[in-house]
Amino acid sequence: MRISTRQPGFTEHLQALIIGGGDDISAEHYDGDITRDVKIDAERDQLELQWIKRAIGKKIPVLGICRGAQLINIALGGNLHQDIRPMRKLTYNRRGILPTKRISINSDSLLAACTSRKRMRVNSLHHQAIDRLGDNLQVTARDLDQIVQAIEHQDRSSLIGVQWHPEYLCYLPSQLALFRWLVGKAKEQQR
Repeated sequence: MRISTRQPGFTEHLQALIIGGGDDISAEHYDGDITRDVKIDAERDQLELQWIKRAIGKKIPVLGICRGAQLINIALGGNLHQDIRPMRKLTYNRRGILPTKRISINSDSLLAACTSRKRMRVNSLHHQAIDRLGDNLQVTARDLDQIVQAIEHQDRSSLIGVQWHPEYLCYLPSQLALFRWLVGKAKEQQR
């Protein structure tokens, strides 16, 4: 089922949730600079923040992709770097769907177990990133500039947020594994 501002829908039978990429998140949600000239979708921000909180409260598995990972962080009280371009020293901030940016993954993380990787190359379509972590979140991957590339919830094994776009990299087993993990978690919830 697709949920959007045109189809906000509610289902008691939600088994898993993916929050995908898109426009910048309005700075009002994390006390950022609201005067910046960026494209936002305030209705989508509200809708997706509600769904994230609902999913976390009901222990529904969640995969946050790029903006989705950032929203998870904000929903749990964290904030963002509004523009990471000046922070780049070792990694190009070149936008693209090909896996050009190298990241390191914590070996004891759910992400490492899921992807069977400690390092990988990922794509980059963003200029915002997680700054201060939200409650009960931990960083599980960083790029060469030490910018957060993945987060997980400390208290449960059913929430992963990634800063890249694995949906464009499904031809790589390590990226497809993220979606298989989510489906597997959803099936566990049904038992």
